[in-house]
Amino acid sequence: MIPSVNSSGSRTIGLLAYLYGPGKHEEHTDPHLVASFDDMSPDPGRNPNVTLKDLQQLLDQPVMALAEHARPAKHVWHTSVRADPRDRILSDEEWAGIARRIVAATGIDPGGGEPGCRWAAVRHADDHIHIVATLVREDGLRPDDFRSGARAQAEARLIEKELELHEVAPGDGTAAQRPTSAERHKAERQGRERTAREELRETVRRAVAGVRSEEEFFDRLAGAGLLIRKRTAPSGDLLGYKVALPDDRNRDGEPVFYPGARLALDLSLPRIRERWSGDAHDAPVPRPEDTDRPGPSTPAAARRRTASAAWQAMLVIERGDDAVAAAHIAAAGEILDALAKTSAAHTRRELREAATAFERASRSHVRAVRGHDRALRQAARDLVHGGPALGRGEDGASTAMAIDMLFFLITAAAHWHAKKGHAQQAAAAARAAEYLRSAYQEAAAHPLGVLYQRGRRLNRPLLQRQTVVLREALPGLAEQILAEPGWYALAATIADAEAAGHDPAALLSDAVERRELDTAESVSDVLVWRMRRMADLPADASELPAYGTTGGSSPKRRAAARASAPGRRRGGEGTVGKTR
Repeated sequence: MIPSVNSSGSRTIGLLAYLYGPGKHEEHTDPHLVASFDDMSPDPGRNPNVTLKDLQQLLDQPVMALAEHARPAKHVWHTSVRADPRDRILSDEEWAGIARRIVAATGIDPGGGEPGCRWAAVRHADDHIHIVATLVREDGLRPDDFRSGARAQAEARLIEKELELHEVAPGDGTAAQRPTSAERHKAERQGRERTAREELRETVRRAVAGVRSEEEFFDRLAGAGLLIRKRTAPSGDLLGYKVALPDDRNRDGEPVFYPGARLALDLSLPRIRERWSGDAHDAPVPRPEDTDRPGPSTPAAARRRTASAAWQAMLVIERGDDAVAAAHIAAAGEILDALAKTSAAHTRRELREAATAFERASRSHVRAVRGHDRALRQAARDLVHGGPALGRGEDGASTAMAIDMLFFLITAAAHWHAKKGHAQQAAAAARAAEYLRSAYQEAAAHPLGVLYQRGRRLNRPLLQRQTVVLREALPGLAEQILAEPGWYALAATIADAEAAGHDPAALLSDAVERRELDTAESVSDVLVWRMRRMADLPADASELPAYGTTGGSSPKRRAAARASAPGRRRGGEGTVGKTR
């Protein structure tokens, strides 16, 4: 249940006309009073002999009783109280009780014999009511309505529990603005799945992912087909922007523009500029071992870089400074947007849902310090510039690898928010992780199947040797892993790492060290992707040479496997650098 308080009105009659009218898009049905300050107020909705003017004069009476110079200029208090879409339809009597509790909690009409303001609650839809009040008490004084919005939210949490409604996590004022009922009805009439505000928010978010300049940002917005208006100062400096969908028009046929800040707080131009403000400073010097690696021009290479950046970011979120962790969490949102934009059809829907859910987790009152998150933002940029990925081969397998790493990164973000008491953000990150889990299952099915068959074909002495390696490296996890169906895929990966010249026991230890595995459905699957990333093994093993059936791999085959591993480095890490 969401109360939305606005106490800046000046014309009671104007607000009543809207509440009792048909709505901007004919969305109001059967407007009528459900409660009022005296429960005897005239109802223009149900009594044909009562006018809006009658109700307005009754509500405004304490205001008009004051001398003209003493009347507040903004005397109309207004809030809507909306039920969750998953809630049952409440009766008029239940809404009346809710209205009385809201006005009492906010100080509009505290009850208990204390003087209060005059108010009325109007219902014109199944899922919400509007409460209108005039901000002068019966004794001529102003009410104690300080922080009425926060007080209304707190009371709504209690109402949800008592009426067994969907319980909304406490907010902190950093959520994006919800679509209005008029926007939702307009979307329904136009056959849209989402409102224009929601479509624009997602499009702008994706345009921001990994950008390095205003020019690039606005080029992406234009490329996405949005209409753009820029706001400039007399000096010519750019101050802000608005965007609109080409086919979203008002009654006059003009495009409906939304400022970036009205889409989400972090989509204002000043906040977007902060994202690349640190990119030009302290840029990392390219290392020799990186120069021979495939560039970010291919989808698979971009996904491997994403996996490595996510691996590094987990440690920052778990152990870093709060402001730096907040920056990495925000940049993780850019990764999800970029991945959703560029992934194959069979994972696109789940990745898009993950990005949308995580959007709420990317903002909190912990202000992000940008610059330290360059690796994640560069990974997002690589994904965008790498272009759409295929759902098969190295593209498909590296997508599974990236999603696997991102699952743990997003889970780390959920834990961080939970520790800070950010209930809405923690819940949003947890939802995003579940969507990632579904996307992973789609992406990983084929490449893990290839590795499974590869492991099943290992000869007995070689498989026994991999079992010994596993037990020596991970004595506490070995029996659990050996019982999992994914063990054969891990055994094949251990063999591939050994053939490529790595120490598989060291890789296994490093893959587990300081990284939680409690949320993994299959520990062996997780270790497959961590080892293949750390050892620079191809994510797609279908083109690797098969191992012999007697006595392990031959020197010739080891050399072939070594050659197929891009940028191999003994004991090496992924494409972004060493992490432990």
